[in-house]
Parts: sequence; structure tokens; C-alpha cells
Amino acid sequence: MRPLGVFGGTFDPVHNGHLRTAFELAECLDLERVLFVPAADPPHRPPPRVPAARRVEFVRAAIEAEPRFALDERELARGGRSYTVLTLEELRAERGAQPLVLCLGMDAFLGLAGWHRWTELPRLAHLAVAHRPGFSPPADGPLGELVAARLARSPDALAQSPAGRVFFFAGTQVELSATELRRVLE
Repeated sequence: MRPLGVFGGTFDPVHNGHLRTAFELAECLDLERVLFVPAADPPHRPPPRVPAARRVEFVRAAIEAEPRFALDERELARGGRSYTVLTLEELRAERGAQPLVLCLGMDAFLGLAGWHRWTELPRLAHLAVAHRPGFSPPADGPLGELVAARLARSPDALAQSPAGRVFFFAGTQVELSATELRRVLE
């Protein structure tokens, strides 16, 4: 079974950096599909400025040309805080032993230890982290321990088990952020 990618975020707004990263991870990891999962109420940042229905429209329009991309609205339908661990629990129950790959940017990965029930994430999915060239994985602290215990040096390792590995991926760097886009649009 090919892995399923899970790419969450506020997508406030969705932009080419999101799309490029998802596309390159889909190629590198031979993902069956990448689910774009818009957050309803992210616990680590202010609420999205754009209403959920509008963000869904934008994501749908942005991904429609890529057949490996799909929209998953479960966090919006669930309501309340958007906890990745709950989404992965639901997907694991639905997908059985299919490998799940949580796609993260480096900034999200470096903040992982502050996420709700973060230590359970590797039980539910692999972590694929897009980073900048010249990056070195954390060597100490909780994230250093996670990397030391679970590092995958090859993308093939993620297809061999349902969850549990950490893979670092140096993709094309797009100098673009949703924060900067919001600033320019205001």
C-alpha cells in the first residue's frame, strides 16, 4: 500500500509554498494522495482571519488541477480546537495499516513538543519534514531523542510500516509565507 500524506494548516491563505511542498513530498515519497486538512481552531496561533467556508473554497480551487491532492474537512466538521492527534486517530481507524505521513514544515516540527499529545503522533503516522538546505536535525531534547530513535534515511522506509519514522526532505524553497501574504493584502 502506498502512503497517504496528511498536510494540515490554517491555509489562511493557501499559497504556492504549500502546494510546492505537498507536490514534492508526493513525488519523493510516492504518496497515493495528499489530504489538505484545514484547521478550524488552531491552538498555537490566533484564529484564522478568513472564515472556514472561504478557506475551503480557496484550498479546493488551489488543488483541483493535481489529482493526488484532496480536501479533507474533518477538522472543520469536528469543531473546537484542531488537534492533529485526533485527525490522525480518525485516519488510522479508517485506513488500517496503510502508512500515514504527516507532512510538516521545519517551523512546525521545531514546535512539535508543544502540540497536544505530541508523543502519540509517531504511533499514528510517519513525520515527513520539509527543511531548508544546510539544516541539521535537532540533536538533543525531546525532538533530538525522537529523531535519534526514529530517523529514516530513505523515503522507502515510510512505505514499509504504518507509522513511526521521521524523514527530512530538502525541497525547493519558496520564499513565501501566509503571514507575509496577509500583511500585503491588508
